[in-house]
Amino acid sequence: MSGAESPSGDDGPETVQINLRLTQAFLDDIDATWEEQGFNSRSEFLRYAARDAVKHPEFSREGWKQIAASEHELRTGDDELVSREEVLAMMGDAADD
Repeated sequence: MSGAESPSGDDGPETVQINLRLTQAFLDDIDATWEEQGFNSRSEFLRYAARDAVKHPEFSREGWKQIAASEHELRTGDDELVSREEVLAMMGDAADD
């Protein structure tokens, strides 16, 4: 073992500390998000987000860009609402690319 310990000091999985560079604005967004969503800490939120990205790769970066573009169009009145089924179909199409 490399000497890294789990945060609780128990015999759980070994954890490793990493450094991550972010803009202050992005960090502010992360802090607001983890608090709003009820996570206990920034670290817990970032572990959850990283785990989710690894376990669900079908949510591709391109798929998220399409969602963001659609959201922008809705907010600016440039597009019409789509159903949940249409969004899921679009996400499925993005995952197939």
